[in-house]
Amino acid sequence: MKTARSETTRLGATGPEVFPIGLGCMGLSGAYGPTDDAEGIATIQAAIDAGITLLDTGDFYTMGHNELLIGRAIAGRRERVQLSVKFGAQRGPDGAFLGIDTRPAAVKTFAAYSLKRLGVDVIDVYRPSRLDPAVPIEDTIGAIADLVKAGYVRHVGLSEVGVDTIARARKVHPIVDLQIEYSLASRGPEARIFPTLHELGISATLYGIFSRGLLTGSKPVGRGDFRAFLPRFSGAHRDQNALAAAALRRFAEERGMTPAQLALAWALAREPRFVPLIGVKSRAQLADALGALEKPLSASDVAALEAVLPEQSVAGTRYGAEQMAMLDSEK
Repeated sequence: MKTARSETTRLGATGPEVFPIGLGCMGLSGAYGPTDDAEGIATIQAAIDAGITLLDTGDFYTMGHNELLIGRAIAGRRERVQLSVKFGAQRGPDGAFLGIDTRPAAVKTFAAYSLKRLGVDVIDVYRPSRLDPAVPIEDTIGAIADLVKAGYVRHVGLSEVGVDTIARARKVHPIVDLQIEYSLASRGPEARIFPTLHELGISATLYGIFSRGLLTGSKPVGRGDFRAFLPRFSGAHRDQNALAAAALRRFAEERGMTPAQLALAWALAREPRFVPLIGVKSRAQLADALGALEKPLSASDVAALEAVLPEQSVAGTRYGAEQMAMLDSEK
């Protein structure tokens, strides 16, 4: 598996240099239907061998399974990767979402368990997964700053927060990047968040580039696939979005690309200083997505694609109403 780019992208003014594409690992632990640990480990290792350095996870992805999987995959390869870890989401034994906890004591407890599961001494970028309405962001970032001083964390990141929270957080400690959903189907950050990041010298790691498979024609599989509960994959929205995916596929075919390559190439062309995270479940999907590096889009390609697939062509919000109400980035 070869890649076409050797240059790197720096996360913020003070963050690490990373490969221009990162690996989002959530899907390797069953979030989008059944997975195989052996294939998951092989996929992570293939990504590393292809040059990918940034691996993104959350301590709540299948209650720690994802971190354990990554730990097995990077054994003997630690010096070749940077680990981005989200924390704070509370889960019940049945997998139910129970809220957010980013109290300083909880932050340090979460970090201790992540270090153990990953089998490492330090986390490269540590970030709260969501804003906790009960805890000032200054307190949360201050706790991570303590971990930085103690040598357990290298850099501080944020996830799904708006411009006011970004401004408050950076007063406590330098922020290297904001993790936020961005794709042809989810372009909200372009209005206020991206201009603010560019102004402040903060990078972004972009998840949901394929809109959880919607843009590539993937559909929920089995009871464990949480996409079945998302508005874009349900009811009338599902039917309308199937038409949008078909339009994307036709556009890609005309240019000798796959839908995944086109969706990723669009993000790279749109925000070249940010780092898209690709969510894949197999080495085949990984190889397909990385083909985007060999087929960059021109400005005219981007304009033509956005004319074919304007944002309003995708129906439904990216999360259900309850979770959307919790997103600081949407306020």
